[in-house]
Amino acid sequence: MFTFSRLICAVAIALLCFTASLAGAKPLRIAVAANFTDTTRDLIALFEETTGHSVAASYGSTGKLYAQIENGAPFDVFQAADSERPQMLENTGGAVAGSRFTYARGRLALWSPEPDVFSDPQNWLAGADFKRLAIANPKTAPYGLAAQQVLENMSLWDALQPRLVRGDSIAQTFQFVATSNAQAGFVALSQVNAWQNSNGTLWVVPQPMYAPIDQQTVLLNHGKDKPVARQWLEFLRSPQALKIIKDYGYDIPD
Repeated sequence: MFTFSRLICAVAIALLCFTASLAGAKPLRIAVAANFTDTTRDLIALFEETTGHSVAASYGSTGKLYAQIENGAPFDVFQAADSERPQMLENTGGAVAGSRFTYARGRLALWSPEPDVFSDPQNWLAGADFKRLAIANPKTAPYGLAAQQVLENMSLWDALQPRLVRGDSIAQTFQFVATSNAQAGFVALSQVNAWQNSNGTLWVVPQPMYAPIDQQTVLLNHGKDKPVARQWLEFLRSPQALKIIKDYGYDIPD
């Protein structure tokens, strides 16, 4: 006869097996554009809390992460700061067709941690009354490319070349400014929002001055057979995740 105590025992054993399975499972590995670092940390905390799965994230410039993936880095999901590289992976068979979508739209800002550095940002840039202006490398970081487009729109790109310092990623660019190695810099608005010091000078660059920064994600071949990878992508589209993304200063997809 199957007694109540035996039923409890069976349930307990099943729970132990499930827990052991989770503990032994390899974490989901995601490659994330540097501008999305702080946002991703909050997203991972919520995902791990609600699902029990663990996530390991690697951060860097979109160009460098793309190169790593092309060279066989075992990432399951790629979250770029542009749409170009996820599309290239999809087109060349490195990612699962149909899995690509925009998870955030980035916003560019000119920022200094010091107050009252500029009141008219365009005149301040044209006057070049500073030693260094930080931007991310336009060749590897979409936010750097956006900064280049803004300066070209102002016809200042060539004139400011001697004063530009380039970060390998938007994270390094932000550090140049935060540590006063540059008077100001073009960074992601999300980074400024995550900065603890609320003082400073900020200009959110109007969208028409640069091409939209559609940040896209895609399921890589390495993760195609992992249910947790698809679960992470579904999570990015959830109302809870979109609220976190918006709170950091991104526009969210329609």
